[in-house]
Amino acid sequence: MERTTTRRQFFSQSLAGLGTAALSSLLSEDLRGQEESSGLPGLPHFPARAKRVIYLFQYGGPSQIDLFDPKPQLARMQGSELPASVRMGQRLTTMTAAQSSFPVASSIFRFSQHGQSGAWLSELLPYTARVADDICFVRSLYTEQINHDPGITFFQTGFQLAGRPSIGSWIAYGLGAENKDLPAFIVMTSKGGKLGDQPLADRLWGSGFLPTRYQGVKFRSGPDPVLYLSNPEGFSTKARRRYLDDLADLNKAKLEETGDPEIATRIAQYEMAFRMQASVPELTDLSTEPEETFNLYGPDSRKPGTFAANCLLARRLAERGVRFIQLFHRGWDQHAKLPDQIRIQCRATDQPSAALVADLKRRGLLDDTLVVWGGEFGRTVYCQGTLTETDYGRDHHPRCFTIWMAGGGIKPGITYGATDDFSYNITENPVHVHDLHATILHCLGIDHERLTYKFQGRRFRLTDVGGEVVKGILKA
Repeated sequence: MERTTTRRQFFSQSLAGLGTAALSSLLSEDLRGQEESSGLPGLPHFPARAKRVIYLFQYGGPSQIDLFDPKPQLARMQGSELPASVRMGQRLTTMTAAQSSFPVASSIFRFSQHGQSGAWLSELLPYTARVADDICFVRSLYTEQINHDPGITFFQTGFQLAGRPSIGSWIAYGLGAENKDLPAFIVMTSKGGKLGDQPLADRLWGSGFLPTRYQGVKFRSGPDPVLYLSNPEGFSTKARRRYLDDLADLNKAKLEETGDPEIATRIAQYEMAFRMQASVPELTDLSTEPEETFNLYGPDSRKPGTFAANCLLARRLAERGVRFIQLFHRGWDQHAKLPDQIRIQCRATDQPSAALVADLKRRGLLDDTLVVWGGEFGRTVYCQGTLTETDYGRDHHPRCFTIWMAGGGIKPGITYGATDDFSYNITENPVHVHDLHATILHCLGIDHERLTYKFQGRRFRLTDVGGEVVKGILKA
């Protein structure tokens, strides 16, 4: 008698088969010591100049006019109305849209040229000035996003709405991890001196619709950098091993039954956490660092959770082969009292940022490590609030702003792009956020149009439907 298979039985059996295949793929090597994330076949697409990325994200919108993009002629226009021909009716935030006047506020900080490249930098950045010849300054970034949450979401995911994978997750998905004992994507956060900073949501380093194994792992300051990594009191490492073995058996049985790929992720992440119990304490133990290293990064490098300490840890992570390291530093949203607030921010970030570049270079790591520094947008030339001789605020400005890049195949000692006399509009070599993403991926040997993931019937990518590699900033 011929047996018939119901629709429910068919899908149940198919899922079981998929589960077995997934389990076989996942467990083809010993989970306790073998690397589970080797990346996609065929990647990199071409020889890479960079093996890893350190992204120093300055959340809040650093003022390009006060740091990187000097406009000395504005001093003669101080307090005068910003010409309508410059603004051209462009969108304003709700914080300044109701202002009856838009007075020009020139920077009170001095600018000078540095290095053989002659890069122009503010007096606020004396340490960055020392490594100017190792840096490429891009003055012509722009974005369509004018508020913080969509702005940072756009920079992190290539889309202004939440839900898509972050750039670090895309890179972990494509290239995998180099170190079996540490995640491919690690995040650290720090806060500047400004009160009431914008919040940082964990989704900014999330994996979106990619498997959760590719999401960023946040390191905290303090004795437990990763939550729940340490064994509870009275629970030995041997007991933890037995517990994980038994739990893995249960998860494998469930995986075979359902075929849910997130169960495979769960097994892998438990094993990663077990290995991190040994690797993380060694990583975060700075007692082996010489005094000269702390002097290089500055006094804050001894204080866990500061930007300086995180920069030092970023170098140690790069040495250990972590693929994407992202530092978020808050405090740049200076709508009022900008001169005082930006001084605080630069004291916290200038020395360690420059030290990281110098430290990587002297250790032979800068050539294959791409360092990126920048925020989600810039600041306006016109003053927000009351303008005085020594005080002013600036609103968000997405039309043009500056980032810098170093190492990893980027041409050093150049300034790329230009803005108008008001640092309001781009006049030369515009670089969109998608172009920046395409260029970062290119340095890693990835064709941004070919790194895709099918979700809900569409193949998504970090650069969405845009993006061009900025060839003018790449080494020959």
